[in-house]
Amino acid sequence: MQNYWLSFSTILPLFLVVFVGLVFSRTKSFKKEWIDVLNDYALWIGFPALILVALFKLDVPLSEYIGLAAWNSAYIVLCMLLAFPVAKLFRLDTDTMRTLVLALSFGNVSYLGIPVLMNVYGLEILAESTLLSAIYLLWLFTLGIVLVEVMGEHDVNPLVVAKNLLRNPLLIAVLLGLLITILKVEVPEVLVKGLDLFASSVTAVVLFSLGLFLGTHPFGKLKEWLPVAGFSIAILLVLPLAFYGAIQFFGVSFDIRASVLEAAMPMGFTPYVLAVKYKLNATFASKVVVLSTMLSVFTLPLWIQILG
Repeated sequence: MQNYWLSFSTILPLFLVVFVGLVFSRTKSFKKEWIDVLNDYALWIGFPALILVALFKLDVPLSEYIGLAAWNSAYIVLCMLLAFPVAKLFRLDTDTMRTLVLALSFGNVSYLGIPVLMNVYGLEILAESTLLSAIYLLWLFTLGIVLVEVMGEHDVNPLVVAKNLLRNPLLIAVLLGLLITILKVEVPEVLVKGLDLFASSVTAVVLFSLGLFLGTHPFGKLKEWLPVAGFSIAILLVLPLAFYGAIQFFGVSFDIRASVLEAAMPMGFTPYVLAVKYKLNATFASKVVVLSTMLSVFTLPLWIQILG
């Protein structure tokens, strides 16, 4: 129990920032446009800077991360495909099934995952968390979008899928950073220090924005939250536990802490945004974001204790 509370106290400062955002969302000074502005800053400036700085400082051969990429890719794909038997078992409608394809596979690996990992394990884990974010984004905007569109009314347009993928600033930052790292390009120190300033600001920005989002969400009826609670427990505990068990059973050569902890993150914003865009079950998606984020205050310390 003492170790659990030690883990809890490690991530508590992060969730205090979320709580400040939640409280501020109830004041007269708050405007809903703030959420979009802060998220855009994080998406286009803060996180790309953080990713670039991490990759510029990467001193481990990229070949060391092949196992990490393979195992996490397999996990993400299996989670997406799990939506089909789950929807059939619980007799869910097509829109909810399409929502599950996104929600089961994509946690808050960037906006919450990277700050949590850095706060718990320090800068040594930044390279792994950055690459993991890229892997999740890659599968979400390729296979995830394809599955959503195939099950919908419209034909899949590979050109549109490719365009959406290549326009994602996080993925662009990863590809650019990897290219510079592979070619061993010497980056001017003044540029790295400038990027560091943006990188150091992004954690507080995204967590405060998360609090604003949670504070603007209507509670709704209690019965609507029962399936949401079950789904939240599945993505916070059941699925990452299965992933952790498989990794332990087969044995791997890479550090599993970042992989398992990212798998145990609450549902991310991106699936909710895509649910709105594709006219899926956005109400269900938004409630999962809210409840799974709140529950992660207690489940993430548990995973931190398990992983060490």
